[in-house]
Order: sequence, then structure tokens, then C-alpha cells
Amino acid sequence: MYHLEWCPKYRYNMLRKQENKNLCEEILGEVAARHKIDIVELSVMPDHIHTLVGIPPTMSVSKALHLLKGASAHELFKRKPNFRKRYPKGHFWSPGKFYRSVGDANLETVTKYVQDQRLVQTTLDIASVGS
Repeated sequence: MYHLEWCPKYRYNMLRKQENKNLCEEILGEVAARHKIDIVELSVMPDHIHTLVGIPPTMSVSKALHLLKGASAHELFKRKPNFRKRYPKGHFWSPGKFYRSVGDANLETVTKYVQDQRLVQTTLDIASVGS
């Protein structure tokens, strides 16, 4: 099990709209299923992604990230052509990434952390609407 995190280039809030969040979740699910990556938990934030995944033993973590980021960017550009206006060179995701094994942390702790990121973002969204 691995906790993966990455963000759009320049940390733009491209996934702020619920429609875009849902599309990104759907695409990541499709990509993961295609490559036999098991998504246990997924939180799509306006400017980054948190996910808890299980990967096949023959696949490296960097390969799993490469597949998730590359295929999802390709599909996002295909389904949302307007994203190309922000990213004309075709690089949706930032080259950076974060990953860690869940082995040194309790699985429930990491799952709760990823779920809580969604709650934190919802709270921030509600607060920004009120101001």
C-alpha cells in the first residue's frame, strides 16, 4: 500500500469545479483498473490529488505514478479541450510527486488522513463562499 500525492502544473486550481473533480476521479479509476492498480481511497482537491493505492508486486511506485499521471492527463485533455488553453504544451501534471509506503504507518491512519483532506477542503470551500 502506498500514499501518493501530486498536483497540476503551477498548482492551478483546475479541479475546483465539482464537474472536473468527478471527471478526474472517474478517469483515475479507469486508468487504475486498466493497469491493475487498486485505489483504496482517493481525494481530488482543487490543486492536488491524494490517493491510497495497492500496486502489483511487479510494478514500481514510480511506474504506477507515471501511468496514473500520464494517462489521466491524456484523458483530461481529450474530454476537456478547454484545459489546453491553460496548458498549451500538453503537460497537465507537475513533474513533482510524493509517495510513501504505508508500511511504517497504520493503514487506518493513512486512510483517515486521505479522507480528512476532503473534509478540510470542503470546510475551506464553504468558508470562501461565505466571505
